[in-house]
Amino acid sequence: MATTKKPDSEKKASLSYWSKDKCTCPVCKRAFEKEIMRSGNGRMNAGNLSDELHRDYIPSAKYGKVYPLIYEIGACPNCYAAFFWSDFGDIKKAEVVDRMYDHSEKRKKAANTIFPYFDLKKERTLFDGAAMYYLALMTYDDADEDMIPTLKKGIIALRLAWLSKEIHQRCSEHNYDYIAQVFYRKALFFYQQAVINEAARTEKSSTLGNMGPDMDKNYGWDGVIYLCGLLEYKYGQKDDIQLRLKKLSESKTAIARIFGLGKSSKNKPGPLLENARDLYDRLVEELNDDDI
Repeated sequence: MATTKKPDSEKKASLSYWSKDKCTCPVCKRAFEKEIMRSGNGRMNAGNLSDELHRDYIPSAKYGKVYPLIYEIGACPNCYAAFFWSDFGDIKKAEVVDRMYDHSEKRKKAANTIFPYFDLKKERTLFDGAAMYYLALMTYDDADEDMIPTLKKGIIALRLAWLSKEIHQRCSEHNYDYIAQVFYRKALFFYQQAVINEAARTEKSSTLGNMGPDMDKNYGWDGVIYLCGLLEYKYGQKDDIQLRLKKLSESKTAIARIFGLGKSSKNKPGPLLENARDLYDRLVEELNDDDI
């Protein structure tokens, strides 16, 4: 008996598909399927841009809430190595590959502690995607400086904070708001360390092709400097007030130098400049309040 083809309106709305070409893990050399998010047809309705340069997406009746970020990481289901898709090529140094492979079980156990029962073989959910980012954070721990791991870990940690906040909104009883704060502090450390490494010429952080931090726009090195200041202001330590004021003052100087704030210069228009001006004003206010 012939089956009747369902009209398009009755087909299940699909957010992603499996690529015909499999991806080969650079660590264990095993092939696995690559999931890619579909575009168009109202899947991604861009919403507001936060002060953290994170783009929100407006839910639609057909697809609900979408999280494009979760498709930006690939994770091997065999050895639990995870990278940005652009890093799925040959890793030049054998000792790096060996380190990553030797830590396979360590990554799996650590990810299961924060994101229990994640699955790397099915269509990913918000929860699975966050677990993949955490696997990537640990994988880049074993990378050499030629992969520019410090800034990548900063971007990954910041995205993990965003994803953890989304998870908290969906299941508030599991403390993912606290986990988000942990990842924010990690992001602060890695962003600031990337700038230190760049100045010391130990890691070419500023040569990273896409610095995000989100996937809709590349804000470049200016965005990195801005986020160093913003993350310090919002998530930096507050126990040692003198140290905090010192760091905020350094952030104010760096932001003013990069964006020409306090002057009539308008050579960096757009949302990054607007957010930098707002942050500069907040830094000045806190520093001045302490002088009173």
